[in-house]
Amino acid sequence: MKERLASAFRHVCDGFSADRVVADPELNPRFIEACRQAGLTVSVRDLNIALLNLRKSGDLGSTVKVRRTEFRDQEEYRHASEIAARHMELKHGVSWDVIVSTPELVAEFDAEAASIAPGFDALRYRWAVFSLRKQRKLVPELLARVVSPVAVSMGAISALDVASIVAEQGIYLFHSPTATLYIGEAENLRKRIAKHLDHSDNKGLARWLWDQGIEGAHLELRILPPDTPTRVRRALEAELIRSRQPLFNIKLT
Repeated sequence: MKERLASAFRHVCDGFSADRVVADPELNPRFIEACRQAGLTVSVRDLNIALLNLRKSGDLGSTVKVRRTEFRDQEEYRHASEIAARHMELKHGVSWDVIVSTPELVAEFDAEAASIAPGFDALRYRWAVFSLRKQRKLVPELLARVVSPVAVSMGAISALDVASIVAEQGIYLFHSPTATLYIGEAENLRKRIAKHLDHSDNKGLARWLWDQGIEGAHLELRILPPDTPTRVRRALEAELIRSRQPLFNIKLT
């Protein structure tokens, strides 16, 4: 399989890397078709993951001249890509490699990223995640993986019905298209979010919401199991603050 997979890649890559071939909505179907013509019948997800693994193991060889993929406008959507990728990893319990390799999951990622920072093509959103990972800016949030939430959600605040938020404990994150604004924990998420949207007791967030309005802002919620100790909830909050560096939290070291 390795030889046929590498041959299919070389046939369609046009000098681009394996990451680009997996992420590119135009190149990837050509790669999958080349795999089918080579007699490879496993799923699209498995073919893409196998290609990424070949790249990691060095089994693609050194004969392919790699063309660099660069987008100079990444600052405009990089944060949206990070938020969407991290949210998808938590929601589905899978890695970025699995998300970008699976048609249904990567389409969901594209939609989430576009809802936060609209107006860019799918390749840009996807490539921003590869760039962040290469720069080691997607450091795993380990405690969040150990303490699994009961449910996770993310959506535009302008479409939020506060009454629909559960009155249970959890973590919440306010996002703008270009930055994480504020991260907090609460024993009662509905009550806490209602307070923030009425008049937040965090002066920086309150000022931002007053100046910018809720249009373009997103809220991410993580509902925790009811038996989660307060100290664990606060540890989760602290980990996220260190990782995401929100604008209006006290900086932690």
